[in-house]
Amino acid sequence: MVKTQKGFTLIELMIVIAIIGILAAVAVPQYGQYTKRAKFSEVITATASAKTAVSLCFQEENDITVCDAATNGIPADISNGPLEVLDEVLTANGVISAMGGNAVDNETYILTPEGPTAGTAVAPGENINWAVTGSCV
Repeated sequence: MVKTQKGFTLIELMIVIAIIGILAAVAVPQYGQYTKRAKFSEVITATASAKTAVSLCFQEENDITVCDAATNGIPADISNGPLEVLDEVLTANGVISAMGGNAVDNETYILTPEGPTAGTAVAPGENINWAVTGSCV
């Protein structure tokens, strides 16, 4: 009488476990970075209202240097909202600076108004282009 073996050998099971371990070692750090990027999108979204306010201020005043926080229709600080990852969004001379919280490693997002030609000052009657800088772009 011949006895047939059913199931997996120990080496086959160990190989499967090793493959799962390697995949997990690669996936977990990537997942952490992905969640931080998703959270930082809240910081970027928070600057949208400040961009609109600076654009309106520039259209009305024809001078970007007077577009500061708490003047000419620009909010003083929009960080008091429900966003958990945002420390502050401040505006000075038309430059919008957003600082993320601990959930996004305190990264910054800075928008600088420029003229139609990159790197030039905004002149009255021109459209505003935004140069993006900071530690997390």
